Parts: sequence; C-alpha cells; structure tokens
Amino acid sequence: MSIDKQLLDILACPKCKGKLELEEDQSGLVCRACRLKYRIEDEIPVMLIDEAIPLEE
Repeated sequence: MSIDKQLLDILACPKCKGKLELEEDQSGLVCRACRLKYRIEDEIPVMLIDEAIPLEE
C-alpha cells in the first residue's frame, strides 16, 4: 500500500517547508532543496530532521 495522495499533497519538508516527492519504490519522501530523504515506516512518514538521510551527490 502507498502513501495517500491527499497526505502527500499537504506534507512539506520540516526543514525548509518545501515540496516533498515520493520515491518510486515508496521507501521515503525526498526534499530536493535540502537534499534529504525522510523514510517511511509502516506507511507512516518519519518527518524528523535529525533522522533524515542525506542524499548523495
């Protein structure tokens, strides 16, 4: 099962308040501006800046 489209539309990056994109494999939400990935566990996004995964170059 995937993240609800309505939920995805209202979620924003907690660091910059920018748009988030759902990864193709639905393992996380990505903020291109901050270059951070917020993982999804049991269909719940973990929106903590300290637990975000930095994206590689």
